[in-house]
Amino acid sequence: VSVSPLPTVSITGTNALCSGQSINVSASGANTYTWSTNSNLSSISVAPTSNITYTLSGTSTAGCVSAAAASLVVTVNALPVVSITGTNALCSGQSINLTASGANTYTWSTNSNLSSISVAPTSNITYTLSGTSTAGCVSAAAASLAVTVNPLPTVSITGTNALCSGQSINLSASGANTYTWSTNSNLSSISVAPTSNITYTLSGTSTAGCVS
Repeated sequence: VSVSPLPTVSITGTNALCSGQSINVSASGANTYTWSTNSNLSSISVAPTSNITYTLSGTSTAGCVSAAAASLVVTVNALPVVSITGTNALCSGQSINLTASGANTYTWSTNSNLSSISVAPTSNITYTLSGTSTAGCVSAAAASLAVTVNPLPTVSITGTNALCSGQSINLSASGANTYTWSTNSNLSSISVAPTSNITYTLSGTSTAGCVS
């Protein structure tokens, strides 16, 4: 009487992956195999959507079935969901801080890998961000923030630049939404009666809050 040993099967393969990925899992130790996926191949490709345990039994050339099934616990790591926090508008010449969240490490469209960056764009721009989790999974979709760069207003004064002592003249402002004169007036047009040579100055603020 010939007693044939039972095969001892084993599974080789990565025990963790990122959501949406697939891994190859290989069987060894027997002649033919049966997976918990119902496959009979010696190597299978799987793409689980949640944590799962794959089991395997094998049959030897003598027709003996493994006494114990091999198993492989596979962890499916979620992809990080990243976001950007920061002001989406600024005035020309200013800078803003943008902060990343939702992952372990980050990559900005500026090529920075910091979690917070300072930017001073000169024209309208969209910043994008991707992130990687501690498990090495990369965000499926990049976060984005469109930033508007508002121009500074260009103000001007219209009015006579000479008068006789005792007279008054009207000075008018243009080019902005609100104004501040060196006389402390905030009107768009002022009447002045200087008693000596003087220079009047004017600053203006746009509807976006940008100051000349």
